[in-house]
Amino acid sequence: MSATVLVVDDEETARLVVSDFLRLKGYEVIGVGTLAEAREHLYKGAADIIILDVRLPDGYGPNLLIEAAKLSTRPQIIIITAHGEIDMAVEAMKSGAQDFIQKPLDLLALEKSVRKAEEVVSMRRELNHLRSNQKYQDNFIIGKTTKMLNVINLAQRAADASVSVLITGRTGTGKEVLANFIHKTGVRSSKPFIDINCPAIQPTMFESELFGHEAGSFTGAIHRKNGLMEIADGGILFLDEIASMPMVMQAKLLRAIEERSFRRVGGTALIKVDVQIIAASNRDIKDMISKSEFREDLFYRLKVVDLDLPSLSDRKEDIPDLVGHFLRKFNQSMGANITDVTPRAMQLLINYDWPGNIRELSNVMERAVLFCDDIAIDINHLPPELVSS
Repeated sequence: MSATVLVVDDEETARLVVSDFLRLKGYEVIGVGTLAEAREHLYKGAADIIILDVRLPDGYGPNLLIEAAKLSTRPQIIIITAHGEIDMAVEAMKSGAQDFIQKPLDLLALEKSVRKAEEVVSMRRELNHLRSNQKYQDNFIIGKTTKMLNVINLAQRAADASVSVLITGRTGTGKEVLANFIHKTGVRSSKPFIDINCPAIQPTMFESELFGHEAGSFTGAIHRKNGLMEIADGGILFLDEIASMPMVMQAKLLRAIEERSFRRVGGTALIKVDVQIIAASNRDIKDMISKSEFREDLFYRLKVVDLDLPSLSDRKEDIPDLVGHFLRKFNQSMGANITDVTPRAMQLLINYDWPGNIRELSNVMERAVLFCDDIAIDINHLPPELVSS
């Protein structure tokens, strides 16, 4: 879908030259000669981009910036200035203009500026699409890069086949979200999803937590307790950061996966279960295997499907979509009504390296929504370390 450009210039010849040039470049173009006509098209939402002359017969062109800033569908505005009006153009940029170009017009420079404005328009369309599309919930995986599309495709296949899955990736890349996605979209969606944060369990209590125990099996075991694998029967057991699981427990988990059964601590009865195992790790498990810190047989049992989540710095094309997702999410949770992210703020978000990955982006967007009193998130709503990077 091409952008619509409104050309506002009272000099008819100049207006026609610009309009014809942009039409040849594939844009829809509307040409007007007065501020009143421009204002009419602005409030109709007819233009994505406005090329605006400063001096018009019925008013001062940049006044349109103030009116446009109040609209939820703000067009990108490029100011056309005469020699000696540079200071005014700089002020217009501070008020929200996308760019300014001096007369006599360089059509190639104008095209470059319009292309840049069109990129912002495209970003905003994606944001609006995400806000209006109800399927973009916390458990929906957002991604259009080749790496992410491949991950999503493999995850959907794993969800349908109920096979074991190993998810790898750096901290904050969305491993738990991907595990939830497999659950929500798979054949086990109506059954339990039980997650275990492996580093949080004391090594001596791991077997009891996973398999349960019988009354009197150890000091303090007053009652029988069902283990998390038993509770997950029919559904999914998610073992987060499995690399921290003790070696002795890895052997018992492997046997339970292979035999689809186990015994409670202190028990003799064999308990059969039907559980899909999803494990996740931010560590290099192959390196751990070489150091005898992780069982090789368990590794290959888990990685029937191997999903490696890329870092956010390797999928920057997805950042506008993710920003839109988090904007909608935190608007809902905080009762806010922020409709946009300014082009310069979006560019900072795209350029940043994101060492904390998606989790860090989520935190930045939550902070921005909290501190934003305007209709759009701008640079001043972002953390200082991001702005200065």
